[in-house]
Amino acid sequence: MLLDAIRTRFDSLSKSEQKVAQAVLKSPQLALAENITALAKSAQVSEPTVVRFCRALGYDGWQDFKLKLAQGLAVAVPQADEPPLQGDLAADLVGKICSRSINTLLDLRNHLNPAAIEKALDLLSKANKIEFYGQGTSGIVAADAQHKFFRSGVPTVAYSDPHIHSIAASLLRKGDAVVAISQRGNSNALLRSAGLARKAGADVIALAPSGTPLAEVATLLVPIDLGADTDPYTPISARLAHLVVIDILAVGLALKRGPEFRKKMQNAQKTLQKLDLQFDSFLRQTPKS
Repeated sequence: MLLDAIRTRFDSLSKSEQKVAQAVLKSPQLALAENITALAKSAQVSEPTVVRFCRALGYDGWQDFKLKLAQGLAVAVPQADEPPLQGDLAADLVGKICSRSINTLLDLRNHLNPAAIEKALDLLSKANKIEFYGQGTSGIVAADAQHKFFRSGVPTVAYSDPHIHSIAASLLRKGDAVVAISQRGNSNALLRSAGLARKAGADVIALAPSGTPLAEVATLLVPIDLGADTDPYTPISARLAHLVVIDILAVGLALKRGPEFRKKMQNAQKTLQKLDLQFDSFLRQTPKS
């Protein structure tokens, strides 16, 4: 939710803006009830500093920020901030982990930039080929993306090895596209590959937090601003958000390709189902030893 975005961007804020952030994080409900004068007083800063804080997070001003804060608090699911404990029963784990995942998706829905998605789809629809780069957990997301996008009719590949995607990036050409996936946006290896891709003339779409080095290198940023989850026993929220954004882009690209392309995809699916039925029939006819 918005509070996670504040935590993620905290270090990039000025010292006075950090005071505002601390006041909001300490008591979000109180910040919501206060006017800008009261919040500035409690944070011991000026009112213009509060406005700068809001704009640093991507909002037009105090009222816009306050509206998003209210929306985030209103839809927040209970138990989302409760960490799993040693003595938790299965029912507790179901509630806590599902609630955290639901909150992540609600926050993504409320803050994902439709204009950035539309621009990304324009670049992908014109691409001669699409390459997905990611490392660690993001490498798994990249592999999932390749699995979904290869059905688009555009040559696609995913690389999670930093040496391999650096070589691949240097071989790209104008008209190619790279989707660089990162939960933190500061991997040196990924930055190098993104830079090589840009130098080769390819477009780079970054799925990463705002204000990060990867965001600066990319042709286009699709910002995914979520708090980092450091608890080893809970799912990584950013991974879930990245997977959903990949789904959005894959479906959007399929729709952009038009009805004829969708018909080809349906025919391919029918062919696979037919092959599965033939294989099942073969197994039933094969004598058991």
